[in-house]
Amino acid sequence: MDWAVIFEPDNLALFGNGIIITVWLLAASLAAGGVLALIFALVLTGPWAALRWLVGAYTFVIRGTPLLIQVYLIYYGLGQLEWIQARWNDVWPWTYFKEPFFCAFLAFTLNTAGYTAEMLAGAIRETSAGEIEAAHAYGMSRVQTMWRVVLPSAMRRTLPAYSNEVVMMLHSTSLASAVPNMLDITSAASRIYATYYLPFEAYLAAAAIYLTASFCLIGFFRFSEKRLLAYLAPQKH
Repeated sequence: MDWAVIFEPDNLALFGNGIIITVWLLAASLAAGGVLALIFALVLTGPWAALRWLVGAYTFVIRGTPLLIQVYLIYYGLGQLEWIQARWNDVWPWTYFKEPFFCAFLAFTLNTAGYTAEMLAGAIRETSAGEIEAAHAYGMSRVQTMWRVVLPSAMRRTLPAYSNEVVMMLHSTSLASAVPNMLDITSAASRIYATYYLPFEAYLAAAAIYLTASFCLIGFFRFSEKRLLAYLAPQKH
């Protein structure tokens, strides 16, 4: 194995750019997806039957189809429609569909929103009746109870499952390499492989980067769980 190739300045810079784009894609997708997930979760647990059915159908489709297919449908599907291409030079928001990063970002955002919404909705439904009754006893309205009691509690209890979703999204960003001209970590490894014909070195280096990032994320979420979920731990006597 020729590991010296990986540590050449140009190749290190290539991986560096890939890391920056991967982190930016992950952070942006989680942020936008988190906002959508919160809205969807409120709809899934709300009194509006038609909206519940619509959002439920959306999460079912998202969770029932591969993320790679969703990326293809947005980039090679929506992004290649003549109606959109005729407007993507000067009509907002269609101008973004000619950007590979936006297409990947949109696919990842919609995907994580579907999964996170179901997690949060399940935690909302499992909120202790005692917490809700106590909020009502304090004179809180239904909206106040949701924002001040139910949602904070549900978000904390969703944290362990959400940490898995974040790590899975990190790994899923490798699918962004399926979008032409996207330079993520996997795409950087593919370019090094295509240039030097060293598949093991290139992809093992990429795997090491993903492993390190996963380790950091898992450590962060474990620390957060200890701080935010301490009240759920068995009490020592």
